[in-house]
Amino acid sequence: MVEPEPVSKPHFIERVPGLLVVLALAGAAVPLGRLVPVIGGPVFGIVLGVLAGVLVPALRGSWSRPGYEFASKTLLQLSIVVLGTGLSLQQVVKVGGESLPVMLGTLTVALGGAWLFGRLLGVRGDTQTLIGVGTAICGASAIAAATAAIGAKKSSVAYALATIFTFNVVAVLAFPPLGHLLGLDAQAFGLWAGTAINDTSSVVAAGYTYSQEAGDQALVVKLTRSLMLIPIVIGLVILKSRREARVAGRVSGAEPVAAGKLPWRRMVPLFLIGFIVAAGLRSAGVVPDAWQESLSLVGTFLITSALVAIGLSMRPSELRKAGWRPLALGALLWMSVALSSLGLQLLTGTL
Repeated sequence: MVEPEPVSKPHFIERVPGLLVVLALAGAAVPLGRLVPVIGGPVFGIVLGVLAGVLVPALRGSWSRPGYEFASKTLLQLSIVVLGTGLSLQQVVKVGGESLPVMLGTLTVALGGAWLFGRLLGVRGDTQTLIGVGTAICGASAIAAATAAIGAKKSSVAYALATIFTFNVVAVLAFPPLGHLLGLDAQAFGLWAGTAINDTSSVVAAGYTYSQEAGDQALVVKLTRSLMLIPIVIGLVILKSRREARVAGRVSGAEPVAAGKLPWRRMVPLFLIGFIVAAGLRSAGVVPDAWQESLSLVGTFLITSALVAIGLSMRPSELRKAGWRPLALGALLWMSVALSSLGLQLLTGTL
């Protein structure tokens, strides 16, 4: 039997045309995101990518595919590493034990709810996972990390981002007046916003609309919540590897690989190691505060570029297949997390 020739990776020169398209659109999406932070650059990025692909079909030619693939995978992973520089472990420690039960509780509600409501609504696979992780942790950044870990379908990424964006806007508009109606003090509102709103920009918008103190509290809670990316991504990689091993075992007749026997490189992706190292450097003071604004912009540009590439590679028909169900899943999860955050504050005596 003749062995098939290995498929060679595209040369960097082959990636340049597609990358130039991606970077040009990202260069438009990031400023738009800064003008309208409730929407953000990543959401503008995927929208511009889809629109450009629909309006200019030539952008989806074979000449552009290597660049799009590079941006949607490598730049996506690199963005997670850069975003790690925004985490200070000292800030996390300052949050204290009082907020941890609420954060862990809402995380459990979001992930458990994604499993339960996803089954009831018939939203399964990548879409179910990404909406659950995005709601549980930190919106677009968590969706990006999960996508890099499991190689999610492009349509699932778009559904998850659209869902997260919708309820971010609702939260920014609804949370401050609801907080005043409920008589929440600054600390209670900050904990509520930090655990029940997804993207950092939306947490900041809602928190500082309420008060300076509430905004400070919400931001620190949100940073602490972002650390949950580490165990969640490792868990997703292990589950994916075990599933692939079972499929391979059925095809070949070999014994499936046990989770404990998986190589560490498959259980802990390199981009996640980079994320942890970046957070450690920030905490050790190696990454000075003066760099934060620039690094945040670089991270946003990279993640926006990756989502532009995903948008350019998509077909609108892929988005029409699932209909209203992903949005319904996102609504149920968002309401469950918002209510459970307040309920857990009552139970723990922080409200």
